[in-house]
Amino acid sequence: MGALRVLNRHLRVFGHTWQHSVMFTVIEPLLYLAAFGFGMSAFVREIEGMGYLEFLAPGMVALSALYAATFECSYGTFVRLHYQKTFLAMLAGPVTARDVILGEMLYGTLKSALFGTVILAVVALLGLVRSPQALAIPLLLAVQGVVFAALAMWYTAYITNIDYLNYYITLAILPFFLFGGLFFPVDSLPAWVQAANNLNPLYHSVEVCRALALGRAGAGLWLHVGVLALIGAVVLPLPLRLMEKRLIN
Repeated sequence: MGALRVLNRHLRVFGHTWQHSVMFTVIEPLLYLAAFGFGMSAFVREIEGMGYLEFLAPGMVALSALYAATFECSYGTFVRLHYQKTFLAMLAGPVTARDVILGEMLYGTLKSALFGTVILAVVALLGLVRSPQALAIPLLLAVQGVVFAALAMWYTAYITNIDYLNYYITLAILPFFLFGGLFFPVDSLPAWVQAANNLNPLYHSVEVCRALALGRAGAGLWLHVGVLALIGAVVLPLPLRLMEKRLIN
């Protein structure tokens, strides 16, 4: 399959540049964990029957996964498309435009699951994971990765200047994680924000990660998984059509 060839190319490059990716997608969530966790836990002793660090840690797992897919399929994709002309070089070989796009999103999804799992291992070593149910979290991160990889590529396909990516990060990604239940319970927010969170894929991912990390998996968990999968099914075709049209033209 041509998309796997594209993925293999990206993985070979990643083998030489992984240190730079770690700096942004792994270190930053750990800094959030340290700053908010150790700082706020001095004032907030318990939330929903758990210590503040236990509440916060699963959100950092989901945040790292978000960063990995988002930055790879926004800034990374833009650079390969406009500056390095990598996509044009690929199209000179035995792959189609759709293969290039799918391979790009596969790469973003794989990095999402990988970096989220790295943070999961760290918080587990810190004693912030209560249950072996957490072993299912990487599968959830892959679903989340598809969503954010597709959203990032969809937006990137529209723009012609890399500076426009700042709008996406500030107006879309930032609200996702500020109001997505990472730092405080969503039910403390106004009713209209709680309703809007039903369309926030990060919120659903955080709820699942937190439940699995604490061993609280139940029937309600499948609703969050289902909504996240539905969002993925809706957004996945969008970058395929738009980016394919851009590459062919």
